[in-house]
Amino acid sequence: MREFGVENLDALALGAALLGTGGGGDPYVGRLMAHQALTEHGPVQVLDPSEVPDDAVCAMSAVMGAPTVLVEKLPGRGEQIAAFRALEQHIGREITHVICAEIGGLNSTLPIVTAARTGLPIVDCDAMGRAFPEIQMSTPTLHDIGASPIAIADDKGNVVVIDAKNNHWAETFARSITVDMGAAAFIALFVQTGAQIKEAMIPNTLDLAERIGSAILGARQRGDDPIAAAIEVAGGFRLFEGKVTDVERKTSAGFARGKMTIAGLAKDAGANLTVEFQNENLIATRSGTVLASVPDLITVVDADTGEPITTEELKYGLRVEVVGIPCHEMWRTPEGLELVGPRYFGYNVEFVPIEKIWER
Repeated sequence: MREFGVENLDALALGAALLGTGGGGDPYVGRLMAHQALTEHGPVQVLDPSEVPDDAVCAMSAVMGAPTVLVEKLPGRGEQIAAFRALEQHIGREITHVICAEIGGLNSTLPIVTAARTGLPIVDCDAMGRAFPEIQMSTPTLHDIGASPIAIADDKGNVVVIDAKNNHWAETFARSITVDMGAAAFIALFVQTGAQIKEAMIPNTLDLAERIGSAILGARQRGDDPIAAAIEVAGGFRLFEGKVTDVERKTSAGFARGKMTIAGLAKDAGANLTVEFQNENLIATRSGTVLASVPDLITVVDADTGEPITTEELKYGLRVEVVGIPCHEMWRTPEGLELVGPRYFGYNVEFVPIEKIWER
């Protein structure tokens, strides 16, 4: 067990933004929310999954919707707790531990806000090891754990609880309601026991994000290469360096969808890279050759500072590098690839682990 306080926030938000692959919500907004909650209520306890009793009642606290909307529709103070309490009321039990839906952007810091405001501990794990755009794209789904019941709350005081047949239907209904709520809402979901999270969740990702963020911050202070520092901790590869020359982006059905084109510089001069995204970056291709694809992580960072750039922040003229990081092994199983592989998103390519592509 360790304490997480205000002094840990910058590193966590920075590292989680890198692991968020362009999605998960604006990390700046999440950092502000967590800073306020930790200042008002004090540090929260962070437990390793092994420290959680097997009969504990754990639940995720997250935000759902299009990142482009969340930039303008700033979260309030009450919605996330309203969703959390509605879920407790529906299941007839008190939640004892908070867990993360994804280790990306706003959804890495939001559970800390929930933990601070409820006085509950948070468990060092998440359900993706990155960010994904849909609810069923979670490791508990691979272990036949239901996302439902899901409680959804908006800024107007509306609260809806969904009991869906399976996790795909849970995503469908929750997405429709979120769109009706203004394309952004807070959710509480995936109730699990302590025994279940030990098997179904990806462990120690809060710690990993904080270590990545600390490495980037330390490199900046020393005048070293922050991108190299991040890759050393996270593992992975520098895929491409260049300038953003075009961004196509639209908000549709509760997602931010689009693609960017990057004109190569330095060793990549004369080439172009295309990165397509649905909230998160999904596939990176250079002259028709796939350099990396979902479920591996594709992150765009500022070429000088190593600051991750979310899909809603992309714009013409940014000088960037594209970084690729191997995903968790659970996503590389046949069941994992069926759920989150490139074919699920409509790309007619077979998934090849990024380390094999870059061994060629």
